[in-house]
Amino acid sequence: MRVAVDGMGGDNAPVIEVEGAVAAAREHGIAITLVGNEQVLRRELEKHKCDGLDISVVHASEVVGMHDSASDAVRRKKNSSIRVAFELVKEGKADAVVSAGNSGATMAAGMFLLGRLKGIDRPAIATIFPTLKGRTLVLDVGGNVDCKPQNLVQFAVMGEVYAKYFLGIENPRVGLLSNGEEESKGNELTRETTAILRGVHFNYLGYVEGRDVFNGCADVVVCDGFVGNVVLKVSEGMAEAVGRMLKEEIKGSFLSLAGYLFIRGAFRRFKKKVDYSEYGGAPLLGINGVGMICHGGSNAKAIKNAIRFAHDYARKGVNQKMAEKLQEHITACRQPRDGETGQAAC
Repeated sequence: MRVAVDGMGGDNAPVIEVEGAVAAAREHGIAITLVGNEQVLRRELEKHKCDGLDISVVHASEVVGMHDSASDAVRRKKNSSIRVAFELVKEGKADAVVSAGNSGATMAAGMFLLGRLKGIDRPAIATIFPTLKGRTLVLDVGGNVDCKPQNLVQFAVMGEVYAKYFLGIENPRVGLLSNGEEESKGNELTRETTAILRGVHFNYLGYVEGRDVFNGCADVVVCDGFVGNVVLKVSEGMAEAVGRMLKEEIKGSFLSLAGYLFIRGAFRRFKKKVDYSEYGGAPLLGINGVGMICHGGSNAKAIKNAIRFAHDYARKGVNQKMAEKLQEHITACRQPRDGETGQAAC
């Protein structure tokens, strides 16, 4: 298994990407191909001890910036680092892609070069959230702002498979994010979606609320990309604000500082739970391959963990399981139901 890393993506590229790639190769023995300006990448690699590590470099002369349109990665900048990375997967020279660059461009390049899984109209970006009982997978968190019911149903199927075969949850509980648990709540999109999901063969809970993302009552929470991105950004902001407020309160008095000495271990464990770098990145579910999207401001630890997750995703063959589950859903939708055609019901 070899992971292609977009060496020019991210706010601090290529320093962070190279440092994270070296750490992943050293600590986990993963074969890595760095993609980007060869001269720049090799100069950065010389700052690290890379003897015995399987790290290669493939040259790409262009970079897709954060403000470029997604189409630039596909149509105009044909030698961009993100496009070349996906071309390596298409050619069988790599098994997964990791990028901290433009997420829209990453999705566009993945769809254009690798295609979509059969039964998927739009891929989704999935993110793991820490909860009181473990972790919850939320999707979509920004890939698709406007969705139709069939898109959310497809997200639910993909999320259930990912939770089962990658996160190791035997019977994942799937919920649809709404403004209340009652069936009378929601909007036209959620009401149409939940009517379909009640006929899908997995553990569907029905509506869940925003607080349920963190209390652990669901293993998979489904929503459109607009809502999901708001949930993601609010959560990131809240975690940062809570951390800063705690620091200010601890510094406020001598007794607080003294007490901190006894509980600092608990604070370290808490920080680790809410640290996004522990999860590395967000998988791009629905493309016919493996793509991991990282935060633009990722540190080296996040890149290292994203590479590890991408490697494990490819090794476990999650996409094959996802394709099988989607085919089961498509077949079920073709069966007549309550006097209607399956297509009308789905």
